[in-house]
Amino acid sequence: MSARLDDTELDALAAHVRARPELSGEAADALIAAARGGDLEARDTLAEHSLGTVLDLSIARRDRGLEVSDLFQEGSVAVMVAIEEYVARGGPGAHLRDYVRRVVGAHLDVVVEREEAAAAEAAAIVTDTRLLDVARAALRSQLGHDPTSIELAAVLLWPRERVELISGMLDAAREQFDSEIVEYLDDEDGEED
Repeated sequence: MSARLDDTELDALAAHVRARPELSGEAADALIAAARGGDLEARDTLAEHSLGTVLDLSIARRDRGLEVSDLFQEGSVAVMVAIEEYVARGGPGAHLRDYVRRVVGAHLDVVVEREEAAAAEAAAIVTDTRLLDVARAALRSQLGHDPTSIELAAVLLWPRERVELISGMLDAAREQFDSEIVEYLDDEDGEED
């Protein structure tokens, strides 16, 4: 996403949050009591007025691979869980913000860690794909035939299953890429007629 679009979304989120400032301890106490009595609107109001915390926590994690708007969405779900738990416990309104901060912060940390792990895995797959491609070409040249997965595994010092997984991904990507080129060329040929 471009920085400009992200800034626009961030401005919209900030405006939304500013329209719902943090509640005083007394106002939160009244809403918590109403929510404990089953008032769903009171729960929603508590959540809405906790979105400033969600936005702060989302902005603090924005340089870790996810857009603020994505983090805010994740945090918005977590704030509902936090409010639900806090209401059930009957905690005081004065400590609601701290509780929401802990619950949402922990949730966002898990989300960010999961994203970082996925990005690291994707980078490892790209690196392994390049290594496999080079090893295939070198072995093909050396052996005079397409190397088997066992031969590749021996050279790369990988388990055969990893060679087969990466080979399958590489072959599928090449097939898709080649078919898209052929489709594009066929479209170009059709236009000239």
